[in-house]
Amino acid sequence: MATAVVSGASVQCTMGMAPGQLLVTSQATVLAGGMPAATVTDAAPMTNVTPCGMCTSLANPQVAAATAAALGVLTPMPCVPVPVGIWTCAGTPLIGGKPALSTDATLACSYGGSIRIVSPGQTIVTY
Repeated sequence: MATAVVSGASVQCTMGMAPGQLLVTSQATVLAGGMPAATVTDAAPMTNVTPCGMCTSLANPQVAAATAAALGVLTPMPCVPVPVGIWTCAGTPLIGGKPALSTDATLACSYGGSIRIVSPGQTIVTY
């Protein structure tokens, strides 16, 4: 079962070495756990999807250049996310006419990575 994702959620790229963060800018009226709920359009680099530590993708020009300078030894460089399109996820409810972002979502990066939700940014406490 998927969970609603909110501002402050943790994201991870398959080519990144540390988690990044998701920041919601698509809407501010629908809250989940007291935080703005994310939609599939919250996919802008740096504005919505923050860096995931160091990038290890040779498709990233900075990584390729540093690796070439190190005579072929993979040399990670700082991540600068370059998302392609919007998040994809299974059928979800709409928020302001846009599909809500859920924990099963993925987002492709131009450098060959796949960004996924690690933590939705909210927890449900049951007594």
